[in-house]
Amino acid sequence: MSTLLLLRHATTAATGKTLGGRTEAPLDEGGRAQAAAAAERLAGVKLAAVYASPLTRTMETARIVAASHGLGVRPAEGLLEVEYGTWTDKPLAQAAKTKLWPLIQQRPSQVTFPGGETIRGMQLRAVDAIEEIVARHPKGTVLAVSHADVIKAVVSHYLGQPLDLFQRIAIAPASVTVLRVGEGMPPMLLRLNDDGHLAPPPPRRTVRNG
Repeated sequence: MSTLLLLRHATTAATGKTLGGRTEAPLDEGGRAQAAAAAERLAGVKLAAVYASPLTRTMETARIVAASHGLGVRPAEGLLEVEYGTWTDKPLAQAAKTKLWPLIQQRPSQVTFPGGETIRGMQLRAVDAIEEIVARHPKGTVLAVSHADVIKAVVSHYLGQPLDLFQRIAIAPASVTVLRVGEGMPPMLLRLNDDGHLAPPPPRRTVRNG
């Protein structure tokens, strides 16, 4: 099985203030410190490869972590942030006053952003990207740097949780979520929204009855 580390990008000046979407925002000073801390936490983890959403903030976060492993970063289009269409860079306070906002929070599977994509579509292409990555590294540990809603949607898929419940998951900047995924075994969520020590747990032993 593959061990998949899903790292949310570190902060930019707009994190928590706007729906940044696919804007090319660089990390701010705090974000660079967060990414460096993530790199330090991951220093003892043997990575087979590093993938990232091809936006500035995700690539920058990924490169900081990958550098200590002597690895390059492979862009993965499927890990991109949600295409918010005309809502791109919309202030969160303004978005929260719209009629669409309660639906985003309560029934996200029904949401299409004006001029953008559906949240269901985002989940599908993100899971497809993860499946491709896992297929390339069937027994390795892989880092994938992406965005909060994308990671939440991927976790919901592997937990068998309805997409309409994905807002119950919190994914903080520069946190790591760990999944074990592969053929022959059910997916396992090993860590969620973790910003502590990140040495992976030992492989699960098979317990036989009798």
